[in-house]
Amino acid sequence: MRSPRQPPFLARKTYRRRRMMDAARLLPLLGIFLFLLPILWQPRLTPEPDTVHGVVYLFGAWTVLVIAARVLARIVMTEPDEGGPDDRDEAG
Repeated sequence: MRSPRQPPFLARKTYRRRRMMDAARLLPLLGIFLFLLPILWQPRLTPEPDTVHGVVYLFGAWTVLVIAARVLARIVMTEPDEGGPDDRDEAG
């Protein structure tokens, strides 16, 4: 009989860095969703237009996306990728 296969071991830092890279790749999709969301808003039954609320929302969403991108970029850039081909000694 076959022995059960052990799951591959992934270094914790490498795994976390890759998940942060995946999150950074999903930010544009989140941005598209957030920017298109005001289209679904129903206008109020008031004589004043709702433009102010929409503009505040869009700039708020844009600010959140910028901050999230900066945080994710800082996390990805500061954690070294351990065990990769770049970490090997050139002489050996």
